[in-house]
Amino acid sequence: MTTFDKREQGFEAKFIHDEELRFKATARCNKMLGNWAAAHLGLTGDAAVAYANELVTEDLVSQTSNATLQRVAKDLAKKGISEQQVAKRMNEFLHIALEQIETGK
Repeated sequence: MTTFDKREQGFEAKFIHDEELRFKATARCNKMLGNWAAAHLGLTGDAAVAYANELVTEDLVSQTSNATLQRVAKDLAKKGISEQQVAKRMNEFLHIALEQIETGK
């Protein structure tokens, strides 16, 4: 195996690792965002869990965080919570999710 082949394998492994990390972090972020939004919407119990899980699965289908942001912002607009506030919380939850994954929590 040449040095070039080893280097290529290293890049491929890093890409796979980074994509896996992004996938896990996004799913956790959406779950936390869903729980936060559900509380503001007055959802409890199974309804709150279903709302949070729906955000996770919708993101898998749409493959875009912007769609999740738009959905939650629309849902929370009637509660007086702006899209900027939702985006800020989403960003905070993403950082928390990354920390949790990196520390193995």
